[in-house]
Parts: sequence; structure tokens; C-alpha cells
Amino acid sequence: MENQEHKLYKLFANLFRLFLLGAIVGNVLTQNWFNLFASVLMLLLTYLPLLLEEKAYIYIPPSFQMIILVFIFASLYLGELNEYYLKFWWWDIMLHTLSGIILGFIGFILIYILNRDSKVNLALSGLFIAIFSFAFAVTAGVLWEIFEFAMDSLLGSNMQKSGLDDTMGDLIVDALGALFTSTIGYIYSKKKGTSYLRNLIKDLISKEEEVTENDL
Repeated sequence: MENQEHKLYKLFANLFRLFLLGAIVGNVLTQNWFNLFASVLMLLLTYLPLLLEEKAYIYIPPSFQMIILVFIFASLYLGELNEYYLKFWWWDIMLHTLSGIILGFIGFILIYILNRDSKVNLALSGLFIAIFSFAFAVTAGVLWEIFEFAMDSLLGSNMQKSGLDDTMGDLIVDALGALFTSTIGYIYSKKKGTSYLRNLIKDLISKEEEVTENDL
């Protein structure tokens, strides 16, 4: 199953990279420097999960890599380059809600594994883990809004759309998405919740143990 997931992820990633290479060439020819910057940034981000896994910083399952890649495609390629944020009023709300969910999930996984690691002297409650995952996601959302403001100020782009209203709306739905994930994470830590979350954490833990044994 994992091999099939890897193959599917690689196929989708390579197709996405071809789209981005075409966009890069087109942006150079039309001298659209902001879109060129966004295209290059997206291309680099597609290699980030592989880099993290190769360096053994963190193991990211293929299914979750696929989710991250789809999110990058939907937010930057469709949203910014193809102006889906302007074509569909709900596009920005949907993606920021999903980003809160995804980032909250990443924060939960990181602190959950750290809390379980016998080499780290930590004994964190399920409530603290949930609060950390919420704060992790919201902080990432704040940093993204700072990035949007910087791009609008320095490059004259329109990432913030309606300014303060857009920023606050994005942060609110980021927080709601993060709240959803942290609540699910808290339920998992107390009652061993959803099967997907349970299997994913088991997969992550087993991979982390493999990495540790290899390092020894």
C-alpha cells in the first residue's frame, strides 16, 4: 500500500512540477515577476517533504505529502496564479480553514511524538498537546499574513485583497480550523479516536524508531 501511495504522490508531484516549469517560462517571457517568484517558490516547496525525509528530520507519510501538495497547488497555483481567489469568493475561506486543520495536525503530531520519546524528559497532558497544536497552527497563519503584507508592500501584489478585512477573516478561519484539529487531537489522546489518525501516528512512530536505530 505504501509503495502505491509513493507512486501516486510522485506522479502527481511530477505533473505539478511540469505545470510550474511551464508557468516559470511563461512568466519570464511576459516579465511577470511576482508570478515568477510564486512559481519558483512553489517548485521549491514540492521538494521540501523529500528533503525533510532524506535528512531524517521528520517522516511524512505519502498520503500526507499528497495533502500538502494539493494544498500548495490549490492555494498558490490556482489561487494566486489563476486568480481563483477572485473568481470564487469562498476559495480563500476554504483554503485558510484547511491550512488551520493541516498545520494544527502537524503541530499535534510533532509534540505527540516528542512527548512519547523516552529520550526527552517530558510528560505533557492531552490538553497541553491540544493547546500547542492550536498555537502552532495560528502562529503559522500569522506568519503567512505577514508574508502577504510584505509581498504587497515590496512587490505591489494584491495577496491581501481587501486589506485588514481579508487578514482578520483569514486569521479567524485559521483559528477555527486549528481549533477543530486540536479538539480531535485531544479526543485522540484521551480516547484513541479516529482510525486514520491512530494509524498515521503509529506509522510515524514506527518510522521514527527505524531512523533512531539506523543512527545508532
